[in-house]
Amino acid sequence: MKLVVLGSGTAIPHPKRSSAAFWLETAGGIVLLDIAASAPHRLAQEHLDWGNIDAIWISHFHLDHCAGLAPFLFAARHAPETEVRTKPLKIYGGKGLNELIDTFNNAVGGKLLEQSFPIEIVEIEPLEKFEMLPGISAIAMSTPHTENGHAVRIEDDTGTTLVYTSDTGFRKDVSVFAREADLLVIESSFVRDKKTEKHLELAEAMYLIRQAKPKRAMLTHFYAEWDSVHFKNEVAKFNPICEVIEAADELRLSIPK
Repeated sequence: MKLVVLGSGTAIPHPKRSSAAFWLETAGGIVLLDIAASAPHRLAQEHLDWGNIDAIWISHFHLDHCAGLAPFLFAARHAPETEVRTKPLKIYGGKGLNELIDTFNNAVGGKLLEQSFPIEIVEIEPLEKFEMLPGISAIAMSTPHTENGHAVRIEDDTGTTLVYTSDTGFRKDVSVFAREADLLVIESSFVRDKKTEKHLELAEAMYLIRQAKPKRAMLTHFYAEWDSVHFKNEVAKFNPICEVIEAADELRLSIPK
């Protein structure tokens, strides 16, 4: 697998961090993990073959994680990158995904789903394994962030595993879900003294990493307060058991290392 960080920030505009989106290349195809409003342009900036994305995972329906879906589909109707495409695009998410896409579609006169290729919308059930792409299995777990928010665990036929928590409050079973992943992508919105229970601060993220025992972990979804601290020094205070990476827009990783 290969991962490209398109957005490591939050909904609040930041000069160096776009909102949430990750490009994941697998043996079965390309998956986009969340699609913020900035994501379609970030795909172009990174020179990624966005017209061949096979699946999009929507972790929850906050706009900094899904608002790019409408402009992405709107662009795909006429873009050179998709004019000869015939393979389906699969869009996965929790209960309410169909309603969300209908809302987007109605806002532009019902044109988003008028594509040269099929669009398959799949509302997943928590803790029920599904085939995301050929040879790529996935399972989702509800997280304490929104009613329909989910973490996802993605695994290929070789056993290589990525877990993406997206936004989540603190709950110990997140670490069980992420156990021994090759890469755990976990939010750490706040350095300390978090302002809401629906996100994590560093101490909580590091606790979950310690319990999950992944091969590597990557912190993401940073508010601007992270700009005033030294990432490696803050992480080192918790004696990490594995490499802990700072997500940054444009960062590229191979999984496993």
